Amino acid sequence: SVSLDVLLKNRVVAPKEKDTPQNLCLDAAYVGKEDTVLSNGFIPHIRPRGEEKKLIERDPSFKARRWVVELAHSWFNRFRKLIPRYEKTDLSYIALNTLAAAMIVLNKVMVIYG
Repeated sequence: SVSLDVLLKNRVVAPKEKDTPQNLCLDAAYVGKEDTVLSNGFIPHIRPRGEEKKLIERDPSFKARRWVVELAHSWFNRFRKLIPRYEKTDLSYIALNTLAAAMIVLNKVMVIYG
């Protein structure tokens, strides 16, 4: 709760209008920290564990939404050479990550426009 409070107070991007309420979507790790979120001027949207599974059981057409970060980690994990990090220099490791990112973007562009 302390680190969440510090994080929200020291955010880099401030809202354009101070009176406009901002939403904050959090995962199950933040259940019970709604007061901290509210005290920093955000409207909390916290989904507890298992809720998504219950929604899928009730409504088979429900599609789970994933965080962009989860998708990105999944895409990078497909490049098996990046996971163990055998490169001796940081520069070659950064080059491989850059190449992987470029290939991910190219694949996404080809799907959209191909």
